[in-house]
Amino acid sequence: MADVFSQLYIHLVFSPKNREALINSDWEERLHKYITGTIQERGHKLLAIGGMPDHIHIFVGLKPAEAISDLVKEIKVASNDFIKNEKLSKFKFEWQNGYGAFSHSRSQIDAVCKYILNQKEHHNKKTFQEEFVKFCDDFGIEIGRKEFFEWFD
Repeated sequence: MADVFSQLYIHLVFSPKNREALINSDWEERLHKYITGTIQERGHKLLAIGGMPDHIHIFVGLKPAEAISDLVKEIKVASNDFIKNEKLSKFKFEWQNGYGAFSHSRSQIDAVCKYILNQKEHHNKKTFQEEFVKFCDDFGIEIGRKEFFEWFD
């Protein structure tokens, strides 16, 4: 059997249910470390992780043996359990069902990593909704009749 050669870089974006700002800066780093471990245990490579209280960005080098949807599901389930078991949030914490997955080329790795690691700065100028809609536009993703995140302003 021949070996598999792949180069898959995926930028994931998702939010707590109802896009609530529940990711507290007091425990955000612990959450990021936990998610990093989940990704690595599944054989993927974490390139960057960051976000805001109302959403998270994860950039991974994806191994082709696992579907993106399966990885996202595992990240959400495991991190949700971690938040509950560690009693990190005083509020009920759940991730929204939807997510964004955007592919990038090798030449874009540095720019995407810098973008994710500088989320606080980016969101001084742009809301999460504006950011996500721009991603969809930039990647030619037609939102149309798809079920979209629940935006509460």
